Amino acid sequence: MDKGPVIFFDGVCNLCNGAVQYVIKHDTKKIFRFASLQSDSGQQLLQKNALPQTHFTSFILLENDKVFTKSTAALKVAGKLTGVVRLLYGFIIVPAFIRDAVYNFIARNRYKWFGKQESCMIPTPELKNRFLN
Repeated sequence: MDKGPVIFFDGVCNLCNGAVQYVIKHDTKKIFRFASLQSDSGQQLLQKNALPQTHFTSFILLENDKVFTKSTAALKVAGKLTGVVRLLYGFIIVPAFIRDAVYNFIARNRYKWFGKQESCMIPTPELKNRFLN
């Protein structure tokens, strides 16, 4: 996985899928690649880093062989996108325990608020090369 940063996300979560679609739209340099946490690549990453393999509580950013989770991952991604969302990176100065408390609250309620799908999203043919298996 040496072709740039990879975002791992809960493939059945509507909020997570919406976030991936947002990143795709605002990643004009096409630096990010994607994989669901349910995929083989996602499961290998979770296992390697002793992260939960069945209860997905975070999206994860793998960048330069470093794993970032929760709010840190989200802010690092936001900082590389175009548009106003890039300004959110400024919140990186807030201590992680505070940022992650907000992140965890949203994560606990995401299925209730945004719903969930029966299966992971399937990328369009144009996007297929940006998704890992």
